[in-house]
Amino acid sequence: MTSRDGTRIGYWKTGSGPAVVLLHGSMESARSHTLLARALAGDFTVYLPDRRGRGLSGPHRPDHSVQTEIEDLEAVLRDAGATRAFGVSASGAIVLAAARALPMLSKVAVYEPALVADPAPHAAWLARFDREVAEGNIAAAMITSMYGLELAPVAFKVMPRRLLAAITEKLLKKEDRAAGPDDITLRKLAPTVHYEGALIVELAGRFEEFRDVAAEVLLMGGSKGLPFLAPGRDALAEVLASCRRVEFDGLDHGSSSDPSEINSTGSAEAVGRIAAEVRAAFR
Repeated sequence: MTSRDGTRIGYWKTGSGPAVVLLHGSMESARSHTLLARALAGDFTVYLPDRRGRGLSGPHRPDHSVQTEIEDLEAVLRDAGATRAFGVSASGAIVLAAARALPMLSKVAVYEPALVADPAPHAAWLARFDREVAEGNIAAAMITSMYGLELAPVAFKVMPRRLLAAITEKLLKKEDRAAGPDDITLRKLAPTVHYEGALIVELAGRFEEFRDVAAEVLLMGGSKGLPFLAPGRDALAEVLASCRRVEFDGLDHGSSSDPSEINSTGSAEAVGRIAAEVRAAFR
């Protein structure tokens, strides 16, 4: 289908029952949540859209904003006849913003939504990221975003950035050689991180606005998730009118997603724990 500005938005679909839309996070595509989709497919018809810049969907436009993301999600919701949506990280923030704007959403579930109080640290790393992408240094930009989003493993913090960038570039080239023409590689995904950082900056410090959310909200996080996102969940729990909060012991920021090269700690067991809560909330 097409979004309000005419951009194509494509999706994968599986299962049967009431419609549910699963929205993927940063450095991901629709296929990053196949395990979660399968876990829900016995009870729901699950729609897995590619957000812009990925796979089945069209490109970002210069005026891309949170409102654009809401309109893209709205297009899928209308096509699916869905009243339920799930989002993780940046897309968790999108789902909550959409729940303010779209009365059709009656139930939403979010895992570690990327909502923060202070935009300044994210504006700073985003400026460096954009400069490195413009220079064609994708590996360095990926390292910048990893540090900016606090995704860097402890071991990385003692290694020189130049060495990390060289290792990353080697991994990117290896993936490029093995990839087919339609494969969604890390090199293709990397520039989309600009829009994730811009989304975090745009929504920063706007927690009070979520008092307007009428939908029932399942608010989830993990004890090993991103520390800078935990205060945002506390703030949301204070303002959301209808909120059930679940904090999973031992789960991290990538626990709703399929295991992959960039989500090495992911597991089917972790996805199953999250799916059980989503299933209960969406029934």
